[in-house]
Amino acid sequence: MTSAASEPLTPPAQALSERMAEALRQKITQGEFMPGERLSEQSLSESLGISRNTLREVFRMLAKDGLVKHAPNRGVFVVIPSIASIIDIYRVRRLIECQALAQAYPRHPAKKKMREAVDSAKACRDGGDWLGVGTANMAFHMAVVELADSERLNLLFGSVLAELRLAFGLLRDAEFLHAPYVEMNTSILELAEAGEFARAAAALNDYLVHSERIVLAVYARHINDSGWSV
Repeated sequence: MTSAASEPLTPPAQALSERMAEALRQKITQGEFMPGERLSEQSLSESLGISRNTLREVFRMLAKDGLVKHAPNRGVFVVIPSIASIIDIYRVRRLIECQALAQAYPRHPAKKKMREAVDSAKACRDGGDWLGVGTANMAFHMAVVELADSERLNLLFGSVLAELRLAFGLLRDAEFLHAPYVEMNTSILELAEAGEFARAAAALNDYLVHSERIVLAVYARHINDSGWSV
């Protein structure tokens, strides 16, 4: 006779785990968890209103995405992205985002989401809320991918953005990190709104190359200064 803890998840339980995994993924993308942070089973299960067994299944899902890891006898921790993973994230971003933008349908509703994200970033910038600027930036790039009309790409890119936000979380000066890209996002949006998608995609490619260089340079300095092992 098997115990309840070892029984396979029923479809409703699986659906709950998937919803909770997405909720935590969104929290990571919004900067609510820091890289290297220990995740308390008790507090998370209480705040999410789920059992610890369900939460452990959620952790397994997030571990497959490379967002958390289990340390024996210590618990579950948010991942600290490696330099290699950051390089791979930007490779994936250039492949997905630039193609989605270059081949976009001129009247695609995702352009409205891009505009909303830019407006939100500007409002946060004017209020000195640089964490909010970062979250708006994530929303802008998610909207770019939605131009491709692919649910599979949307799901894949959601995990990519969560991992990217963890890399951003190690860069202590959020204003330095996010300030230049508010206007860059605006310029890309204006090209897209004018129907100049090829130029917008080329500008986005240059933007991502620049962003990758900045993130890697600053990240490497923090790793060396802190002695973190990645």
